[in-house]
Amino acid sequence: MPYVVATDVGGTCTDTVVVDGQGTITIGKVLSTPPDFATGVIDSVRAAADTLGIGLDRLLAETTLFVHGSTVVDNTLLTGEGAPTGLITTAGFEDTLRVTRGAYGRWSGLPEDQVKHPVATERPRPLVDQRRVRGVPERVDYKGAVVESLDLDATEAAVRSLVEHEGVEAIAVCLLWSFRNPAHEQAIAEVIERVAPDCYVSLSSEIARLPGEYERTSTTAINAAAGTVTREYVRNLESLLNREGYDGPVLVMQGYGGLLPAAEAADRAVGMIECGPVAGLIGSRFLGGLLEQPDVIAVDMGGTTSKVGVLQDGRLDFDSEPMVNRYHYLAPKIEVASIGAGGGSIISLEPGSLAPRIGPRSAGSRPGPVCYGAGGTEPTLTDVMLLLGYMDPDRFLGGTLRLDADASRRVFAEHIADPLGLSVEDAAAGIYRVACSQMSDLIHEMTVERGLDPRDFVLHAFGGTCSMLAGVFAQELNVASVLIPYSAAVNCAFGLAASDVVHEIGVNHLVELPAEASEVNVVFDPMLISGEKALREAGFGPDRSRLERSVGMRYSLQVHELMIPVPGDDALTDVELTDLVDEFERTYEQRYGTGSAHRDAGIEITRFRVAATGSLDRPAMRPWPGGTGDATRARIARRPIFSDVDDRVVDADIYDFDQLQPGDSVTGPAVIHTPVTTVVLQRGHTASVDVYRNLEVTFA
Repeated sequence: MPYVVATDVGGTCTDTVVVDGQGTITIGKVLSTPPDFATGVIDSVRAAADTLGIGLDRLLAETTLFVHGSTVVDNTLLTGEGAPTGLITTAGFEDTLRVTRGAYGRWSGLPEDQVKHPVATERPRPLVDQRRVRGVPERVDYKGAVVESLDLDATEAAVRSLVEHEGVEAIAVCLLWSFRNPAHEQAIAEVIERVAPDCYVSLSSEIARLPGEYERTSTTAINAAAGTVTREYVRNLESLLNREGYDGPVLVMQGYGGLLPAAEAADRAVGMIECGPVAGLIGSRFLGGLLEQPDVIAVDMGGTTSKVGVLQDGRLDFDSEPMVNRYHYLAPKIEVASIGAGGGSIISLEPGSLAPRIGPRSAGSRPGPVCYGAGGTEPTLTDVMLLLGYMDPDRFLGGTLRLDADASRRVFAEHIADPLGLSVEDAAAGIYRVACSQMSDLIHEMTVERGLDPRDFVLHAFGGTCSMLAGVFAQELNVASVLIPYSAAVNCAFGLAASDVVHEIGVNHLVELPAEASEVNVVFDPMLISGEKALREAGFGPDRSRLERSVGMRYSLQVHELMIPVPGDDALTDVELTDLVDEFERTYEQRYGTGSAHRDAGIEITRFRVAATGSLDRPAMRPWPGGTGDATRARIARRPIFSDVDDRVVDADIYDFDQLQPGDSVTGPAVIHTPVTTVVLQRGHTASVDVYRNLEVTFA
C-alpha cells in the first residue's frame, strides 16, 4: 500500500502524519531532538510505523512522497547561530542594515507596551556585523542602465578581506537597483566562486527582486545567515531517509503555502520562515473545504508559541510586512499572528508588581516542562494543565512519557503560588485564565480589529495545548463552534500532506489607475509563461496545473498595500479591471473601517503575483462508519478538574477518544484523552464526533 509521509519539526515536538492509499491517517509524535532535529524526524516516522505495526524500513520503502516542514530557519535566526556572514553592497550604502527603515525601525516588531515609549526603544542588532560589510564601486540606475561599471579588483579585495580576515562562511550580495539589472551581482558571485568556492552566496537579484533598499538587503542577509545551516540540515535529512530505505522525492514547505524540492528550498532558506504554522493553515483550509466551512479562525497552540490565521471564503491573506525576530524581509508569506505562549512557555512574575507573565521564554523539549522529569526547573503552562487535573500523568503522548505531578506542584508553589500568597489550585486557575485571555486578545486583533465578526467563523483548534483552552476563549469570542481536528496535535504535519507544489512569481511594476486593461495584461503575460514553464519542468501536465493571479493595490502616496485576487484565467477586460478596483475598496473598508476608502486620492497597482500550482496526487479522506450515539462505552474514569464556569474543582467524566465513534457526543464538564492531545469540555460545552473523527464543540 503506498504511503504519503509528512513531518513537521517544532520547538517542542516533532510530528508525523502518514496517509495510506485508502485515506486512513496514522500519527507519530515524539519530542524534538535539538540541535540534531533530523534525528527527531526519523524517530517520529518510526513512531508512526510502530502504530501501523510495520517497521520503519518497510514504511519508507512503500512511501511515494515525503513532505517536510521545519523551524530550522526560525531557530537559526532567533538564536543567532547562523553562519558567520558578510555583506557586499554598493559603495556608500554600507550602513543600510543599521539604518533599517528610519525611525520606524526602532520599534517595529516590539510588543505594544514597549511601542508606547518609542524614545526608549532600540533598533535590532544588525544581522551582519558592521566590520563584515564591504562597499564596492558600481552603480546601476532605476531603469537598469549601468552608470558606473563594477570595479572587479575592489570586489576581489572585498571578498578576500571578508573570507581571510573576518572568517565569513556566507556572503550576502545586495547592490542598488540590482533587481532591474543583476549583471553586477552575478559578476560578484563569479568572483566569490573563484576566490572562495566553499562560501555560501546569496544574491538579492535571485532572492528578493523587489524595491526597498533595507528590506531587500535584510532578506538577502537572512538567506545568507541561515542558508548554510539549512542546506546542511536538508542534506542530512535526505541522507538519513535514504539510509532507512526511502529513495523518493523530498518536498519542503514554504511560508507562502506551497512545496518546493528540498534542494531548491535549501537555496532559498528565507522562504522556510514560519512554514510550519502556514502548513497548519493549509490543513485548516483542506478541512474547511471537506466540511463546507469556508470561514475559519485557525488557532495553533503548540509547545513554544501560539499562532492565529484567518480564512475568508477559503482564502488566506498574505502578510504585507513579514518579519522575523524584528528583521523585515520580502519573501511572500501567508499572514500568521503569534505570541510566545504555548505549553512549554515558562511562567514568571514581574519584579515588583508580581503580575503573571506567560512566555516568551520556553522550556522547549530539552529540558521541557518540570513534569517531564528531564531537568526543567521553572513552571510552564503544561505544568499548570497538569495541576488543574486536565492532563493524565499516565496517558501523555499515548503513555510513552509519565508526568511528574508532584514536581510540578513543588516548583509551581515555589515560583508562583507562594509569592502571590495563593494556594496552588487558585494560582494555577489564575494562570489558566490569563492564557485564555491572551489567546482571546490575539484572535480579537486578527478579526474584530479588522472588521470581521467572529460569530461568522468556525474556530479550528490545533496544536498539543490548544484544545485544553479553546472552549473558554472561543465562547468568550462568540464563535459559531469549535472544530478540534482528528489530527489536532499534528495538524501542521497534516497540512503538509494536504499541500501542493507552488512556484511564486512576483514583479513590482507601477500602474496608476484608471488605466487600460492591456497595461495590466502585458505585465502578467510573461509571468504566466514563466509559471507554466516551471510546472512543466516539474512534471505537471495541464490537467494538474493551476495559475492564480493577484495584485498589490494601494492609495497613492500610501506605503502599505492590499493583495487582491484577480479572478479567472483569461486576459483582463476593462470592465474586470474596474471590478478589481471596487474589490480593493471593499477590502480596504473591511480592514480599516467603513468610510476609510477614498477613490479620489488615486489608486495604483504596485505588485503583480502569480502562484503556479502543481496538484499532487493524494488519497481522499475516508469517512468512518457511524456508531450508536452512546458515548458511555468510551468513559473510563472520573476525576476532579478545575471548572472555569463554576470557579472551583468539580468531578468530571474522563473519556478515551479511541473508543468514541462518529455520532457520539460528550457533554462537559469532561476530559477526552487522545493519543496526542487532551480535550477539555467546560460545563455547557458539548463535543460531537463527525464522520472523519473530528470533534465539533458547541455551546449551550
